[in-house]
Amino acid sequence: MNMPSAEFSEADASHQSSSDEMIGAEVLVRSLQEEGVEYLWGYPGGSVLHIYDELYKQDKIKHILVRHEQAAVHAADAYSRSTNKIGVCLVTSGPGVTNAVTGIATAYMDSVPLLIITGQVPTAVIGQDAFQECDTIGITRPCVKHNFLVKDVRELARTIKKAFYIAKTGRPGPVLIDIPKDISKALTNYEYPKTVSLRSYNPLTKGHSGQIRKAMSLLLSAKRPYIYSGGGVILADASQELNQFADLLDFPVTNTLMGLGGYRASDKKFLGMLGMHGTYEANMAMQNCDVLIAIGARFDDRVIGNPAHFSETPRKIIHIDIDPSSISKRVKVDIPIVGDVKEVLREMIDGLQADEYEPNSQALVAWWQQIEAWRSRCCLAYDLESEVIKPQHVVETYWKLTNGDAFVCSDVGQHQMWAAQYYRFNKPRRWINSGGLGTMGFGLPAAVGVKMAHPDAEVACITGEGSIQMCIQELSTCLQYSTPIKILSLNNRYLGMVRQWQQIEYEKRYASSYMDALPDFVKLAEAYGHVGMRIEKSADVESALREALKMRDRTVFMDFQTDPTENVWPMVQAGKGISEMLLGSEDL
Repeated sequence: MNMPSAEFSEADASHQSSSDEMIGAEVLVRSLQEEGVEYLWGYPGGSVLHIYDELYKQDKIKHILVRHEQAAVHAADAYSRSTNKIGVCLVTSGPGVTNAVTGIATAYMDSVPLLIITGQVPTAVIGQDAFQECDTIGITRPCVKHNFLVKDVRELARTIKKAFYIAKTGRPGPVLIDIPKDISKALTNYEYPKTVSLRSYNPLTKGHSGQIRKAMSLLLSAKRPYIYSGGGVILADASQELNQFADLLDFPVTNTLMGLGGYRASDKKFLGMLGMHGTYEANMAMQNCDVLIAIGARFDDRVIGNPAHFSETPRKIIHIDIDPSSISKRVKVDIPIVGDVKEVLREMIDGLQADEYEPNSQALVAWWQQIEAWRSRCCLAYDLESEVIKPQHVVETYWKLTNGDAFVCSDVGQHQMWAAQYYRFNKPRRWINSGGLGTMGFGLPAAVGVKMAHPDAEVACITGEGSIQMCIQELSTCLQYSTPIKILSLNNRYLGMVRQWQQIEYEKRYASSYMDALPDFVKLAEAYGHVGMRIEKSADVESALREALKMRDRTVFMDFQTDPTENVWPMVQAGKGISEMLLGSEDL
């Protein structure tokens, strides 16, 4: 997704001009205001003090002071995921940049549009190992869509415009602008472009009509069709189109981890998430369909398992994606369609509504009978009578009490998979998690970012006692900016997913996965000015959640003492095919 050096076409840009002379820092702030930026997450330092001084002088953009630069990027990332706006963050040079890299890589892997502004040492000393200097462009090049080093203050406004354009168009992603301290102090006339055109960057949006017709003809001749949708549907705001498309066809639908909410989970056509911890019916349908339409998904290793096993069953594959490099990258496809999934789906829907196509209804009846047989396995069942708290019970109870309408942020591990399995999302942009990079520590700052964007909404962070400690200092940010969230910690005293793998694949050698010295999370939450709750019995789960939900203006840390032996089922082991699932401990 990293772009070649972009060229700016003067002929294709018009400008909003001003004869006012101002320093680079003010140019930056004014440009962000032009782009409608509401919030800026950041942490000050020497090389960005001119910028902070200009932020102090205005009141259109609200700066959110996080406690770690990684959290600044995660919060901006989650703001973007939940709003479809570009999140913006600001960090200083050197360690400010390196601390932010984890957040940048997280956004890059999940194609989240961000603008990261970094300070740099003065241009005269770049390359001389100056205090707090690092090669920001070199360090971040592998994990951004594009990056810029501004060496002329006259180029700053145009660079900002280009960055916003690149971040949001095509396959979205993070874009970084590195600004040396002397550039932020240098004087220039303010000119902000209204439009921008890059000669070397012209992403396609409209799919090829001939390919779409071929795809529809193939799809509707299928005896065992399947709709496989991913995060690209969410990013393109194409959930409405996906739902309409599936409803017109009456085809089964599955979502990837990143695509949850793209198709409503309450509908019978939804087979659940697929992949490593997907449902039995979703994985079996994936392996046994005869025509598969992949929409905004990339056939990653956690979805299809072993590619050789996946290819053993012959099937025709249609793949729709905005990024041509994602098509046939891991799995050879038969009909590629490069384009914005929203536009492509609209064209397909238009054809269906015009009665140009008709599905194979008789074959579809038999296909649904087979799917219902797989679904009867009830692969997500768990012990409802247990006195020890089952983590699935916590998530499912929270789903019921919030009517499935909360914004759910998660960290990474077993709790993430349980959240994905048992919180049934009917709406897009409600499920906020680190999918591609799998970043522990994401959940809490993400919840802060979501709450800033949706102050009246119910926002939760579902986490574990391991992940929450990665960025737990952001409880201070919650207090300072009054972002009342609910933290559901499924505390099993283990790095749970690591322990699960060690149990299954390493003969129960639990190397460094047990948490020996945990803090008292109730006291810790109270020390940060919040409410702490410790829940030890299954019978108390619902009442505790109800009590927490009543405290709408308080952050509540709920420390659920869950069963340390519980595993995430189903599970596909590394190197296995997606139909080679372990459905429970009896399969070990």
